[in-house]
Amino acid sequence: QWYTILPCVDWFDASQNLLLKFSPPFENCAPFVLENLFPILLSLLAAFLFALGAMFQSMGLQHIDSKSGAAITISTSAILFLLAAPFFLNLDHLMHPAVLIFVLVGCFRPAVSANLALAGMRFLGPTLSSTLTSTTPLFGVALGILCLGEVLTLPTAIGTIVIVLAVMILAKKDDKIATNWPIWALALPIGAAAIRAFAHVLTKIGMEEVPDAYLAGLVGFVVSALITLCINKFRRGSSGLPWRSPSARWFMAASACFSIAVIALNTALHQGQVVQIVPIVAASPIFTLILSVSIFRRERITKRIVLAVFMVVPAVALIASSS
Repeated sequence: QWYTILPCVDWFDASQNLLLKFSPPFENCAPFVLENLFPILLSLLAAFLFALGAMFQSMGLQHIDSKSGAAITISTSAILFLLAAPFFLNLDHLMHPAVLIFVLVGCFRPAVSANLALAGMRFLGPTLSSTLTSTTPLFGVALGILCLGEVLTLPTAIGTIVIVLAVMILAKKDDKIATNWPIWALALPIGAAAIRAFAHVLTKIGMEEVPDAYLAGLVGFVVSALITLCINKFRRGSSGLPWRSPSARWFMAASACFSIAVIALNTALHQGQVVQIVPIVAASPIFTLILSVSIFRRERITKRIVLAVFMVVPAVALIASSS
């Protein structure tokens, strides 16, 4: 490697002694920098792909209802995970009794959380909805305190207050600014965030017995896909999923983004530190905001939404860092 041969390079005499003196610590530092930079880049990639997937879903919701869109997204993700099974599936882990915990998680995530998130996106738009669903670490910390005996720290308390203030700003009606969404719609993405956090707690318990992130995702997506497809089949007035609709392709594209994002996120968490990765991934609404305004142009960004984004994202990062 290049940093190991620096002392052998024929530099001019004045600098050669300096290189010989400092090359050992530099040699130790370079792998450290590379090792820590890779998971950070992966977490940034995951945040961007989550935002891009949210924008694709927003495009698809123009002609497909949120329930059908969620079914297409979840089913496509399950298919993608199944296609990857020959490369990642560990049969010994699959037969472990703790896999039933992953089955339980799949009963409500992403089956319920995705429907809530998509419904919220339909009412609130992708940026506002993604901002509120990014409060998942808030609920994760709260459940950690209640279920796992974690301690409430000062950063967690500050982040909680900031998020509550942001939600109050979003809920406040201004007669001078026309809003086309009801206040109760704010509960949709927040509910999705709470469900995801509870699923994370159960998944953590399951992975203590079966440390296989791919298997947890595979089982969860397959179970959720089966539940979602059954509900859609017996839904009143349902004529089946519009797989051949041009709008369905947006949800399929979102599924591809989410699947790659999950792989990138899990790899980053495996190689990096949670206190580094989670705050970076929580910046996904910032990418959503940039994509929504500059490329997709799907919504009008108001000062209130921008203020909420720049309040919630740092608060979520603060909470995630404290955990």
